Amino acid sequence: MYHRDHIDEIAAILKRWYTNRDILRQYQQQARLLAAGSLNWEEEAKRLLQLSGEGLRRKRKLHIVLTVDPEIPVPPLLYGGIERMVYLLVNGLVSRGHQVTVFANPLSDLPCQLVSWKGHKSRPLIDTLHNMLQLTGVITKVPADVVHSFSRLAYLTFLLPRALPKLMSYQREPTQSQIRKAVLIARKNSLCFTGCSRYITRQITQLAPAHTIYNAVNSDYYTFKETVPTDAPLIFLGRIESIKGTHLAIELAIRTGKRLWIAGNIPPEGISYFAQEVKPYLNEQIEYLGPVNDTQKNTLLGQALALLMPIQWDEPFGIVMIEAMACGTPVLGFNRGAVPEIVEPGINGYVCSDLDDMEYKLAEVATIDRKIVRESMVQQFSADVIVAQYLELYEEMARNKVKDEVEDKTEVKVKR
Repeated sequence: MYHRDHIDEIAAILKRWYTNRDILRQYQQQARLLAAGSLNWEEEAKRLLQLSGEGLRRKRKLHIVLTVDPEIPVPPLLYGGIERMVYLLVNGLVSRGHQVTVFANPLSDLPCQLVSWKGHKSRPLIDTLHNMLQLTGVITKVPADVVHSFSRLAYLTFLLPRALPKLMSYQREPTQSQIRKAVLIARKNSLCFTGCSRYITRQITQLAPAHTIYNAVNSDYYTFKETVPTDAPLIFLGRIESIKGTHLAIELAIRTGKRLWIAGNIPPEGISYFAQEVKPYLNEQIEYLGPVNDTQKNTLLGQALALLMPIQWDEPFGIVMIEAMACGTPVLGFNRGAVPEIVEPGINGYVCSDLDDMEYKLAEVATIDRKIVRESMVQQFSADVIVAQYLELYEEMARNKVKDEVEDKTEVKVKR
């Protein structure tokens, strides 16, 4: 039997169970609160230890619900950076023994339970309402430890007032007004955010708790090429539109006489851009290869001298950069968005101020050790690293929920 004279013994037990100092301190404070009050210490100590054990069991195995926009299947056949990231995360969680449920496009092929969205588009209001209600209904019937959204924040609306831990991951520019509304509605300590780069996270932290967790690729899927010929082509891989800077990649190729491969899809809004800024310059030196699948991408990136990222916008992450690095191919990118976070000068590429600077740095690319390029990617952006970071955050959120339940129940009893 434990009583109020054995506070340190209780704290020692908790210390063996929890290595997180903040959580330990909170439980020690809770123990002292109980000892100072007129509560039945034996009963409260048992309940405290029981709830602590529940937190530990959650750490071993969680039920995680993931959501992704309904338009593109997971994994995607061609374009779909967010869907690739979710696929990687799902496989990592399942391989670690966690239960995973994914709300996604019905054509998705996943090693876990798939729930097909009733609303097939992200933007129409009626589809948004369908998906809000569907997600809430399923969660009500089959409780989860964490709901992690890579889709619209609006889908979480009816879940926000609940104690259920909710994580919203931004892979693009966040809408701050929506974050403000969500924080006002959400139950205290139940809503958290992540950004795919510090550039994105900085836009969130002024409004809500947020962490940076980078995107990743499975390095085993990419073939490392230790060497390429000195006359190997440059490559531009991405959507063919002005903000991606395809025209600047072409200009660099013309200036330097280097061969250039252009690969990627042409969105509807990029058709006229392609006709005016790309097509007139295509020849034996500058080739447009069209959209490419994962196998083709792996081959092209591995054979290139460097990947060009002459972006004209603030790229939230740019997963193609780490795909290139997985093949050993360095990156030349403009100093915008997340580029300076991913590209380490002289290690895996160069950050360039403008096209003149990119032309100058191109001469230095051949001196970069492609083996180090690959190693830098594996250390920071591999699947194992990023899955572990998300899992650590899930576990922290689940523990915080248990802690809040302890505090809420104790507060009620103290008032009585």
